[in-house]
Parts: sequence; structure tokens; C-alpha cells
Amino acid sequence: MGERVSVLVVGAGLAGLASAAFLARRGVDVLLVERRSGTSLFPRAVGQNQRTMELLGFDGIAEDVPSVDPDLATFRVRVAATLPGPTLREESTDTAANLGLLSPAEVGTAGQHELEPLLRQHAEDLGAELRFDTQLVSFSQDDEGVTAVLRGRRDERTSEVRADYLVAADGTRSGVREALGVDRHGRGSLGHNISIIFDADLGELVGLERAALHVLYNEQVQGVFITIDRAVDRHLLSVGYDPARGQSPADFTTERCTELIRMITEMPDLVPEIKAVRPWEMAAAVADRFRVGRVFLAGDAAKVTPPSGGFGGNTAIGDAYDLAWKLAAVLGSSAGPGLLDTYDAERRSIAERVVAEALWLLDGRGPVAASEDGEDVEDVRTFDHQRAVELTLGFRYRSSAVLTEDDDPADAEDPYRPTGRPGFRAPHVWLRRNGDRVSTVDLFGSGFVLLSGVDGGFWAGAAEDVAARLNTAVRVHTVGGELAELTDVDGDFLAKYGIGAAGASLVRPDGVVAWRTTDAPSDPAQALLGALTTVLAR
Repeated sequence: MGERVSVLVVGAGLAGLASAAFLARRGVDVLLVERRSGTSLFPRAVGQNQRTMELLGFDGIAEDVPSVDPDLATFRVRVAATLPGPTLREESTDTAANLGLLSPAEVGTAGQHELEPLLRQHAEDLGAELRFDTQLVSFSQDDEGVTAVLRGRRDERTSEVRADYLVAADGTRSGVREALGVDRHGRGSLGHNISIIFDADLGELVGLERAALHVLYNEQVQGVFITIDRAVDRHLLSVGYDPARGQSPADFTTERCTELIRMITEMPDLVPEIKAVRPWEMAAAVADRFRVGRVFLAGDAAKVTPPSGGFGGNTAIGDAYDLAWKLAAVLGSSAGPGLLDTYDAERRSIAERVVAEALWLLDGRGPVAASEDGEDVEDVRTFDHQRAVELTLGFRYRSSAVLTEDDDPADAEDPYRPTGRPGFRAPHVWLRRNGDRVSTVDLFGSGFVLLSGVDGGFWAGAAEDVAARLNTAVRVHTVGGELAELTDVDGDFLAKYGIGAAGASLVRPDGVVAWRTTDAPSDPAQALLGALTTVLAR
């Protein structure tokens, strides 16, 4: 008989490592396997939006992620022929004013090469077992679980693991997805690229006042450049190649990489230290299904998106969080197996949206000629702050884990004007507790939370009764009133949550509103019982 675990995670990218950390924090016995020897050297996904930082904050990880105040966060994209050459066009997110109104979370600035080790450390500290240099050879599933065959890359020994569930986070070329026979839809391949990591002192070319990302177009080179770490003068250049023209990764020798770096820096005598060279394919595709039986696709195994907009890594962590709280609830018997069906319903719709948005941005990025009066002669799509915040903070889930109100077709809303409707992220509202300012967002993440108005003191008894009947903890917070634990700093709690003084809002562990009642029901305990029974598929 082989090894036994609750959840087997395949792949140690952002989705896999986050899944391991989030599951372990909830007491789930989790094993992660990764064929590589360690985490990524390449930054790939750079930056964490406020929603991602909220999720990481729920599990105590955000405090270790490098970040900036949201209202000071900027990301500049410069289009030019070379690094020192004249700027053809520049776009920036510094128009993203008042992000602090949307969330207490800061904006993360970590590259994937920084965030993966943090997630790995947290997962291991929480008790997850991570095995690198270990490959998934095959797997099969039945009504009771998944049987996987693993092989160590160093000793070539095989072993068998039996798990209740398998999370496939094994990247865009997911072997698990292919074995399941799950097709993908979308544009597909958008081009082949080579990423070159190198160390070199580039001086003022990459000064702090320069753009964060350079999009370069000239006759010899078309690609992007970014500085990974100024402390050690480490940079990344990514350029395209065309297999149809006989080009391949083998063409990118140290000499060729050096030549390209000299071209884009206009420094013919520069001697860069090439640290790594990696081929990758830009693509846009979404899996037709995110769940097959007891196997779930997450991260790039579920969808792959162009790097424009920085949605890929953020969405991967969102996948991991959604899966973790639902798997933990089912494994802990507080939810029925039907809750797991909502993963596909909720996260696949998000994947469709972020891929479409990334393509929209990619299609509008390129060199732009200027007319004599300095105006662009083309209508170019640049970063749109409102579109971005509606996608990341104004999204809506529709599934059986949300009790959507009648005649409410909206799938997105302006997070600056939140409504508190079921399916939307629970709004950020400043409260005061024992003299300290806290956000409603700070109350979420551990389990279900019931927020009530000043006249809702009776909800505590109702929640206690329901929790005992369903074996599901529900923490109740009454906002307002002389004896209340929490007071409403700006007096807008009821309006933003769309409830009356005796109403209540039920918030899921991921900070999404599951159900609400504007006023006191005739039988509060029965109303809450019905809501939780539906949400948890009991």
C-alpha cells in the first residue's frame, strides 16, 4: 500500500505553492511534487494586485511580500527602439488614484522569482510536504480518490501515492490536463520567445526614474526588457524567434545573447554575464473544464494569458485560494462534495475575462508614429485603471455557493461604488475596534463571517444555533451601537453592504458575499440555516 495524503499538488509554480500553503494553513494533509530542483529564477509574473494581497493577507503571507502604498503604486511601460533611444510612447498606471479607497491591502511588487520562495517557506512552515526533483509519471482516479505514480529524478525510484484529490498546477503544457483529455479554446499560440537573464552595470539606462518595462522595436530586436534586481544589476531581455523560419532556442548561444544585449543598450563593448536562457511560448487559451472528477486544474494548467496586464500570476493565486477553502471544507465534512463544482463555475469565468483583457492590452501595444502636433496617429489601447479595478475588485461569482438576488444580471460593478450584492467581493469599510482602525476585509479569511447592523444583536444567537446544527463556525460582528465591538468610522457600512440596521451579510472565507438580508427575517436562524445549507451544498 502506498503513501496516503488528502491532497496531491502537482507543480511548484505560483498556483501550486499557493495551494500547498493555503491548504496546509487549514490543516489539510498536502503533498506537493515538482520535477524541477527548485523555484523559478525568472521573474515571469511581476506584481500583486490588491485582491491578491488580500488573499495572501488572509493567510499571513502578504506581510512578507515587498509592497508599496496603493496610492503611490505606479508601473510605467516605455516603447522605444533601444534603451537609450528616444521614447516612441509611454503609458503608466499612475492615473490609478485613490486605490486606498478600495482595500486596506498594499500593492505587491514581487516578481515570481521572489514570491515563489516565500510561498514555499510558508507552505513548509505550515506542515506541507514539498518534494522537488519528483515527477508525476501517471495517475488514475475512481469514486474514492486518485492514485498517482511518482518518480524521483535523481534516484529514478518510483512510488505510489493515494490522495483524496489532485490539484494540477503543472503549467501551460500540463501533462495532467492532456491525460484528462481536456481541450482548450482561445487564440492559442501568439509567438515563441527566449528570456535571457543577465548581470551588467547599465548605469542610468535603468535609473529609478526610468520605465519599469521597456517594449523595444528595431530592425534587429523586438522584445521587452526589465530590471529584476537593481542591487545586483540583474536584468531580463525577452525576444521572439520564429520556428517557421528555421529559428530555435539553440540559436541563442552566449555570443548571440551578448550581441542582442549590446544592440538594445547601444553599448558595443558591454560584457554581460549571462545567468540563464529559457524558451517560452506566449499564448492565450482557457481549458474547457477546470474539474474532472477528483482532479482540478489551476494556474497556467487551467488558462494561459499573455503577460500584458500582469493577470496570470494573480489569477493563479486566486485559483489556489478558491480551491483551498472549498477542499478544506469538504475534507473537514462541513460542506458537501457539490461545493467543489463551484470551482469551475467561478474561476473559469474569471479566466475568460482576464485572457480577454490581456489580449485587448496586447493588441494595442506597439510602436506608434507621431504627427507634427505630437499626437499619436493611431488609436492605441493603453492601461485603463477603471477596467483594471473592475476586473480585479469588481468581479462577480455566479454559482450555487452564492445566493444571487432575483433580477440581478450584473457580472461586474464599479468597486468605488460597491453594493454588497451576493457574488461580489465584500466591500472595504473602515471600522474602529478598541480604539484601533480595522477594515471589514481584516475580518475575513478564516471562515464564514456574518456582519450585522446596529440593531442586529440577535444574529449572534441565530448563528450559534446554525453553527451547532451544521458543524460550521460562523463569526458574528455587529457594527454600531454603544455596546458593539465595532463602530462605523465614516457611517457608510450599511449603505456599502446594502443592508438595514437589523439586516445581515454572510461573507465566505474568500471575502465574497454569499447571502444577505436587508432586514430581520421572521426566523433569523432558519434564514441563515437555509443560506448556509445551500452555499455549502449540504
